[in-house]
Amino acid sequence: MALTNLTIKNAPHKEKPYKLYDSNGLYVLITPKGKYFRFNYKFQGKYKTLALGVYPDISLKEARLKRDEARLLIEQGIDPAERKKALISL
Repeated sequence: MALTNLTIKNAPHKEKPYKLYDSNGLYVLITPKGKYFRFNYKFQGKYKTLALGVYPDISLKEARLKRDEARLLIEQGIDPAERKKALISL
């Protein structure tokens, strides 16, 4: 079942981090300090995780758009994490 903004907003902070899954590798990592959007993907045989942003600064809709952009990059043979690092270092 897909996530909703209400589900994320009402998710309690617990002592140990836990995940709420959306779809296609997108999930929200709930920690004692905050809520973070993450995207799990496989690139060249390796599993990787891409940080998409902090909730509520990034909405669920924006996180899904970022996930879809990352999936397009993967289809083109580009590692989204490496691209993000290259853009930040400019």
